[in-house]
Amino acid sequence: MPEMPEVQGLVDFLRGRVTGLTITRATVANIAALKTYDPPITALEGAEITGAERHGKFIDLATTSPTGTPHLVFHLAKAGWLRWTDQLSPTLIRPGKTPIALRIALSDGSGFDLTEAGTKKSLAYSVVRDPQDVPGIARLGPDPLDPAFTRETLAGLIAGRRTQIKGVLRDQSILAGVGNAYSDEILHDAKMSPYALAATLTDDDIDRLYAAMTSTLTSAVAEASGKPPADLKDAKRRGMQVHGRRGETCPVCGDTVRSVFFADNSLEYCPTCQTGGKILADRRLSRLLK
Repeated sequence: MPEMPEVQGLVDFLRGRVTGLTITRATVANIAALKTYDPPITALEGAEITGAERHGKFIDLATTSPTGTPHLVFHLAKAGWLRWTDQLSPTLIRPGKTPIALRIALSDGSGFDLTEAGTKKSLAYSVVRDPQDVPGIARLGPDPLDPAFTRETLAGLIAGRRTQIKGVLRDQSILAGVGNAYSDEILHDAKMSPYALAATLTDDDIDRLYAAMTSTLTSAVAEASGKPPADLKDAKRRGMQVHGRRGETCPVCGDTVRSVFFADNSLEYCPTCQTGGKILADRRLSRLLK
């Protein structure tokens, strides 16, 4: 799933590439992914793109036209991506026969497709007058890379929560933009078990967690900056220390990276760095997790 750094990379790319261009055509290929009807998707046609912003994991393309200022807002979900081309193909899209959910054609001949792999379709896009009209954006917590987000902000968000810290980091209503992959990386850097209860963290724990969050996300955003969409996924994989590296050697201590599997995903961690050498129970084999 694209998370804050990759989404920011896409936003930076789009801001530099499409600002000032006009949307000549918006072709819906998966009607189920379109979550709004007012304004209609046709409101984008003839609109000039004025900028691109990120809200958590949402991408927001702002436009202006004689009839209004519609925003195209999209969330790539678990298996979605943005596929850019400098010269858009004239081939017609056949709805239901393609991984493409939406095609945007631009005035210089370029454009992009929103695509989604697999059979479980969660990618969503909306045309709205204000990004806050998208429920997922309206529910977002603060952004960890906002200059106003301090160590005290983090402490206030987790105080009293009898929830595992891994879940807190992934909850978009608490923190915007962090998902499964970067929560693994943050907790590894902080030397903290993913099962630690948020309410039990000490001041030293919160200091480490805040420092790890800031450094991990800042580095990942810097790594994504300037890369075209086609290169962002590989850049993400290369930068991971534990996530997606089950069975490999921890680059910090040399122990073996382990996984815990859930219904539709997994988490990765280093026992030596994070759990005092304890191997965490696999949910597929045991419900007695500590």
